[in-house]
Amino acid sequence: MIITVTPNPAIDKIYWVDQLKMAKETQDEFLTRARKSDTSAGGKGVNTSIFLSRLGVENVAMGFVGGYMGHVVVRDLRDEGVTTNFVWVNGETRTNVIVLERGHEYVPIMINEPGPAIMQEEITRFLRRYKRMLKRATWVILAGSLPPGVDGDLYRVLASMAKEAGAKVVISAAGDALGRGLLAAPYIVKPDIRETPVIDGLPLGTRSEIIDAGKRAVDDGAGIVIVSHEVTGDIAITADGVWEIFAPAKTTKFKNFVGADDVLLGGIVHMLNKGESLEDALRFGMAAGMMSAESDKKICSDIDQIEKHMETISINKL
Repeated sequence: MIITVTPNPAIDKIYWVDQLKMAKETQDEFLTRARKSDTSAGGKGVNTSIFLSRLGVENVAMGFVGGYMGHVVVRDLRDEGVTTNFVWVNGETRTNVIVLERGHEYVPIMINEPGPAIMQEEITRFLRRYKRMLKRATWVILAGSLPPGVDGDLYRVLASMAKEAGAKVVISAAGDALGRGLLAAPYIVKPDIRETPVIDGLPLGTRSEIIDAGKRAVDDGAGIVIVSHEVTGDIAITADGVWEIFAPAKTTKFKNFVGADDVLLGGIVHMLNKGESLEDALRFGMAAGMMSAESDKKICSDIDQIEKHMETISINKL
């Protein structure tokens, strides 16, 4: 069984617009009409859980939820067949707003709320539940930002607990949460570079910077470091070498990049969990991420198309 932990889940409100107008003089110039919109449960681990469930993979989604929006997150997950084990908190689960402008869908405008403040007793309650769930876990995916009130050391603590229980750990995060989580030597590290392209203080701007930072993380105990390098390309670093994964997709085909990175990670974990090779896992993950980006729906569910798209993914060992 796979556990996903999303400490700061959200409701994603996505708007597709023809042109995003900015006010200069009159209110009329400020009006931007959406040609369509979509509302769904979100957060990095939540997105991964939904994708895994569509693959038929048993998984449990954990984290903190609150208020009306918290009920929407739980409902959406259960409708997808995901088992939920969230801790309910005071306050309201956050809402994130995403604007996708025609022709520029691959650079979404994202406005993320901080989320509700979490109390110490709620963290303690979560840790008790988490410890019980670890008895059945083969993989644990720790994903996304930490809400207010949660110490930056949480991912390190959760990763250490999971490894002690015999589960493989994945961390997909940024900043302090990622930096401290690396101290637990997770099996897979996927830095979230949307806001700050660094890993443990090292920049991730160029290919050489990514490789150097990845090698250092591997030297410190991480098993696999996967970093997004270009819109259609990632770099994977392990103790055995460095691979560049490339999808021959045109940015003009992208309709919704939200959640694509979480689908990519879910695809990789799914394949490795089945015992497939790292290269096949990287191909499947990249194909799934690209198929999601080319779909209006946030999370691609056409497995046949993903497997067909795998044939177009190239992997080169550097």
